[in-house]
Amino acid sequence: MNYLIGVDVGTSATKTVLFDENGTVVASASREYPLYQPENGWAEQKPEDWRDAVLATLKAVAEQSGVPAEEIKGIGISGQMHGLVMLDEEGEVIRPSIIWCDQRTGREVEDMLEIMPRERWIEITANPPLTGWTAAKILWVRKHEPENYQRCRHILLPKDYIRYVLTGDFATEVSDASGMQLLDVPGRCWSEEVLHALDIDESLLGTVYESCQVTGTLLKTVADQTGLTADVKVVGGAGDNAAAAVGTGIVRDGTAFTTIGTSGVVFAHSSKVSIDPKGRVHTCCCAVPGAWHIMGVTQGAGLSLKWFKDQFCQDYVEEAGTRGKDVYDLINEDAAGIAPGSDRLIYLPYLMGERTPHLDPDCRGVFFGLSAIHTKKHMLRAVMEGVSYSLCDCNEILKEMGVEVTQMMACGGGGKSPVWRQMLADLYQCTVKTVRQDEGPALGVAILAGVGCGIYPDVETACSRLISEKSSTDPVKNNAEVYADYHRLYQHLYGSLKGDFKTLAGLKG
Repeated sequence: MNYLIGVDVGTSATKTVLFDENGTVVASASREYPLYQPENGWAEQKPEDWRDAVLATLKAVAEQSGVPAEEIKGIGISGQMHGLVMLDEEGEVIRPSIIWCDQRTGREVEDMLEIMPRERWIEITANPPLTGWTAAKILWVRKHEPENYQRCRHILLPKDYIRYVLTGDFATEVSDASGMQLLDVPGRCWSEEVLHALDIDESLLGTVYESCQVTGTLLKTVADQTGLTADVKVVGGAGDNAAAAVGTGIVRDGTAFTTIGTSGVVFAHSSKVSIDPKGRVHTCCCAVPGAWHIMGVTQGAGLSLKWFKDQFCQDYVEEAGTRGKDVYDLINEDAAGIAPGSDRLIYLPYLMGERTPHLDPDCRGVFFGLSAIHTKKHMLRAVMEGVSYSLCDCNEILKEMGVEVTQMMACGGGGKSPVWRQMLADLYQCTVKTVRQDEGPALGVAILAGVGCGIYPDVETACSRLISEKSSTDPVKNNAEVYADYHRLYQHLYGSLKGDFKTLAGLKG
């Protein structure tokens, strides 16, 4: 039997999973680490913490499994995207990594728009300049920490730093590199035009591979430390969402997934590059060679329900404790008892501003239509519906771009809710499914490793073999008709309130 390892370097923890070649979990280990916020709006982590977590969890799964080391053939790495890791000439970390959610680079984004028109950025990198993406972070360090920039000899993404630790190779792959704003996304290579415009030396960047290509093998010192062999192949891997797509079987046209975690994502596979000229959704290379993905993001998805639960649902929390149930199961039970539309109550889920489709940091959450008939149950359902309307906005942009989704997978914490899945099916007007396999990114990159090692012929065949359906939710015609009317009003409300959101942002207090 052959075995494969998937490593997922997340923001809160690294999770490492050992699978057999049939996709069965054999052993799993995780290790947490801190996030640092030296100033308001800043977010940093120490790459050394990721390194220590990966090495410790690799050793743990090797020891737990009892699998002969020579039968573990490959490792795939997934990770949080956009983070900036800078190494000096000796390969040592220069400064903490500025990670994906850091917002310090507003001025640098303005600089990028002065250097090159927004339209040209979208044509080359498939996205407008964004504060969270890597290019703006590089410019920030060059401007504010010139001594660190002068020392820099290698620029890597988080998972690609782990690749360097494991193999000694400086490399990346197309899906993660798409989020740096330095890649020619249609051409799947570094953009000479962008690098010249930003005055960034290409020698600082790693070689770009496809996600299932082998980029190196384990260093002997790492193999000895983890209990693996130096013959283990390390493949390109993928950014977290691209890896999750493989891990849920979203590898063919017409397939997509919706994740409802803290934020929400609608992610669609496309065999053709398709770029939104308005920059409302992100287009990136996906982990399937020669294909791309389009992704819309709702900032306050599961966050909205958690916020409402934490602030106003202590009674649910207490009841859940008494009955030995999950508090979200109780919330789902009560939300299911309210009819679609929540008796004319609409929630706008803009607690953290919004990305798709508005790209507006100033918009804020709203309950619209409150009356004396409304109860906490109505408000809970309205929150779930508001998040669903926002995710439907993402899906409608995909349709506008010619990406027709016939099958949607639901994942993340919210994807476990049958109530939420029904809302999505009704709004998307397509079947919403779940899969039995729940390892997501770790399984996705293990599959990529299997392709790189020759265990599977290609990504699509591997997914067909390893990933199976768990549940299926079809749209209900009457619900879909109700939601179509409410969604139109939901969309109108943002336009009506847009100016007021700006005014509110400028008020004191």
